[in-house]
Amino acid sequence: MLKIKFAPLLFLLAPYVVFSQSSLSGSIQDQDKKPVAFANVILLSAEDSTSVFKGTISEENGSFLLENIVDSTYLLKVSFVGYAESFQKVKVNGNTNMQPIILEESSDNLDEVVVNARQPKVIRKIDRLVFEVENTTLSTGNSFEILKRTPGVILSQGQLLVKNRPATVYINDRKVYLSSQELQQLLEGFSAENIKSVEVITNPPARYDAEGGAILNIKTSKNISIGYKGSLNASNTIAVEPKYNIGTSHYYKTDWLNLYASYNYNDRDLYKNDESFIEYYEPNGSVDSRWITDFEKNTYMYSHSLNTILDFTLSEVSSLSLSANIQITPDSDNDINGLTNIYDRNNALDSLFTTDSRLHSTTDNVLLAATYNTSLGENGTLSAIANYINYDNSQLQHIMTNYFEEDDSFLRNNSFTTEAEQHSEIYTGQVDISTPLGSTSFESGLKYSSLRTESGQDYFDTNSGSQQFSAELSDNLDYEEDIYAAYASMSKDWEKWSLKLGLRGEYTDVQGVSESLGLVNSQDYLELFPTFYLNYNLSEDHSFGAEYSRRITRPRFENLNTYRYFLNENNFQDGNPDLNPAISNMIKFSYAYKNKLFFDLYWDRANNEIATIPFQDNENRNLRSSSLNMDFSQQYSFDISYYDYLTDWWILSAYTSFFYMQNDFPALESGGQIVTNDVFGAYIYAGNFFTLSKDGTFSGEATTTFIPDYISGSYEFEEPQFGLNLGLRKTFFDSRLVTTVNVEDIFNTMNIPLRSQYLNQNNSFFAMPESRMIRFGVIYKFGNFKLGDNKRAITAEESARLESKN
Repeated sequence: MLKIKFAPLLFLLAPYVVFSQSSLSGSIQDQDKKPVAFANVILLSAEDSTSVFKGTISEENGSFLLENIVDSTYLLKVSFVGYAESFQKVKVNGNTNMQPIILEESSDNLDEVVVNARQPKVIRKIDRLVFEVENTTLSTGNSFEILKRTPGVILSQGQLLVKNRPATVYINDRKVYLSSQELQQLLEGFSAENIKSVEVITNPPARYDAEGGAILNIKTSKNISIGYKGSLNASNTIAVEPKYNIGTSHYYKTDWLNLYASYNYNDRDLYKNDESFIEYYEPNGSVDSRWITDFEKNTYMYSHSLNTILDFTLSEVSSLSLSANIQITPDSDNDINGLTNIYDRNNALDSLFTTDSRLHSTTDNVLLAATYNTSLGENGTLSAIANYINYDNSQLQHIMTNYFEEDDSFLRNNSFTTEAEQHSEIYTGQVDISTPLGSTSFESGLKYSSLRTESGQDYFDTNSGSQQFSAELSDNLDYEEDIYAAYASMSKDWEKWSLKLGLRGEYTDVQGVSESLGLVNSQDYLELFPTFYLNYNLSEDHSFGAEYSRRITRPRFENLNTYRYFLNENNFQDGNPDLNPAISNMIKFSYAYKNKLFFDLYWDRANNEIATIPFQDNENRNLRSSSLNMDFSQQYSFDISYYDYLTDWWILSAYTSFFYMQNDFPALESGGQIVTNDVFGAYIYAGNFFTLSKDGTFSGEATTTFIPDYISGSYEFEEPQFGLNLGLRKTFFDSRLVTTVNVEDIFNTMNIPLRSQYLNQNNSFFAMPESRMIRFGVIYKFGNFKLGDNKRAITAEESARLESKN
């Protein structure tokens, strides 16, 4: 019976089986008739040159073979870094052998005003700046190196900044949520050969979530080569304490399946020294006492990360991707030892106390994702994405404080323990559709996200030698948040003008219930977020632009959580369950000269800006750092950026921002009156990137940052900030082995003291984490390592709001 049922099917498949045994072979050579290895060889439809039938790469002797081809006429495309693409029509009839294909080196095309193919190219689009790097001198590095070289992007203390603010990294329009170090490790393992371009989006359009700031969107190339590749990587960082990382990644591709898996192990010892000062006042304003603290924090932690991706090609127009990302930190131990000297109003030592704190934490973060993409008609697309995130964190902290007279005679001690737990689940789903209508492009989409969090902290007094539970200092918080979003946008280009309009609506429903306080946060609101872009190209060398956007910043869970993290029993951090979202508006005018020199004049203001601000209680002698809504924050800024090759081997990326910043916030320990903290400042950055060998295997970089003054919340810099970083990179064995060495903050000047001083408040701190360090890295690639891969971010945007305080 089975044979009868399958007979018609076999009959239908017979013609394809019979006529699919032909092959196409040949060889790839350069202009000197030397073989070109690892060139991409792609068999396309001769009619539309877009449909792909087969693909491979040339062998080390330059030869290639495409098998199981239906007899027909095709378009053969051959490409390789540094060479112009070759297109040839070929008729396959049986086993067909071609004459050698000669690739010519790329060169300038002055008629089309195209930058040399060996140099990156900068293009100003209506809503973003595009940095094209495919097949350029930067393609031999990794993705993190490309981001550092992208115009307008600054790397400061391991964090990527755009317009003086932290940027969010996307890969193919999907957000990467990792810590700064984890993000750097991911991108350093992501070959630059896979990068087509980097988009710098200072004002994200309606397609993106209304929350957050600038976006760095990495666009990957479409490489269809079949085969296996893998790599091993390791790094060693020398600072006050050592840090290690080892990892491996593997990639395998067939005609219909892409499989990627990576694993990384991190072992880190972190050191931090803090110096703090608090001046307490009497009600009449006179000085009561001055507290000076010096404490050291040592953190010992290790973590595992596993990333897997399965990409399925369902048809010529449809694909399905399943992915998982697992981050596990099974052990993180913090040892804090502090000494606080208390001086009276005459600066005579009155007393002192020591703090011994132990904090142990574990964290598990699991994300599962599914993505479906398909084409609609000739130029339309539809995508659907679903994510599930499970986050668990637990913390156990013991604190012992010993008090002494000025002559070191013992007075008393105090000890307590806190146990904190957090469990969060996030579900998201979204659908996006894009389609043209004549010369106008339209985009629209829907998104739903759900956050469910249960957290709590139990406080135990341990002075008696046993744990005594304190209900007054303990709490549990249940938090639920649902966001429903929809957007639509249109764009149209004329000869010299370009216009893009968008509108996004987000309805948010929030319920936060505190066990000790009852219902503490219940909000539901609908906000609309318009975006507007207008661009005028006066000529090939001059263009002008205007932009407007409205955005939102919702409280992160860490800002809402009521439990406390203690530095000592008189200095702690806590959240605020009554926080409201911040709404910001930004207007920008821009001018670009030859896509090398850029001028931006902009203003942005955020009402209810969320900030963490210290408040000293002069009566009870404690300092708490609390999250609150400022009245507003705003910035007026004039930015100048420049990017160009000064020589064939030297790239300069320079950025200068002159700004006025203002923060207005309520003084909670001074009757709630509004206080203004403002500054006129500048941000100066210069990145120099060098190719130190003719074959491009040896390169270096030198970057400098200088900030004469800056503010954050109620804090202001007490000293200018300066940093100098140097790096070298060398490849061996045809790029199979990559070695790097980087020296960060050579003069140890990136750490600076901050002060908060107004009305009856006067406190400062000087945080000195490890900033001067040397990092050695090595990557060894094996298999057919010149293949492109499907490595990318798989973490949903909402998980960014689960960050822990420490």
